[in-house]
Amino acid sequence: MGIGTKIAATVAGIALVGAGAWFGGPVIAGRVIHDYLVTNPEVLTEAMDALQRKQSKAQLAGVKQSVETPFPGAVLGNPNGSVTLVEFTDYACGYCRRSLPDVAQLLAKNPNLRIVVRELPIISPHSPDAARMALAAAEQGKYAQFHDAMFAAGQVDPEAIEAAGKQAGLDMDRARKVAASQVVAQELSRNLDVAGRLGFSGTPSWIAGDRLISGAVGFDQLSQAVSEASGG
Repeated sequence: MGIGTKIAATVAGIALVGAGAWFGGPVIAGRVIHDYLVTNPEVLTEAMDALQRKQSKAQLAGVKQSVETPFPGAVLGNPNGSVTLVEFTDYACGYCRRSLPDVAQLLAKNPNLRIVVRELPIISPHSPDAARMALAAAEQGKYAQFHDAMFAAGQVDPEAIEAAGKQAGLDMDRARKVAASQVVAQELSRNLDVAGRLGFSGTPSWIAGDRLISGAVGFDQLSQAVSEASGG
């Protein structure tokens, strides 16, 4: 029985009780609601979930299309996939690193999935430098290679960023110029603004369809969100 049917049944029950004992209507109605919720507590969970989805949809209004449109090349998985998962990430984020196996499992399970990665460098003083180099790698078509190498480094500092760029096979002179460009600066500023509008205060944060998800929530929850976003 869906939440709408359950609520309708409750309302109908209240109406019947109230009609039979009109003199104590409010008290009896309150007792009916109380007893129903105690007997069916899952209704509260469903109601909260429905409210959160409604709020998420309102927060995404006006920004969903732009947030699902990647910085050119900053995509993992199938770049032409019809199902989109957005991830806000920071290379200094241990929880983002912890989520890497979940992301890999998602991509293996869903060949039609594209993950739009939005760089949100908010943790370390060197996070912005790593994010800029990542977008420079995207400009060279080597985003995934840099992404993996940077997280594998286990730390974010100038030496690790340089080493990850070389490991990814970047033209480093070209990458440094792109990293310092206004286009990259605007992208990072836009990501920070959108994250604030969506209520994201940390990384990783995710968008799947109309769902906003915060934290390293694990494979099962992400997989369910992707399935719902794909209409599955």
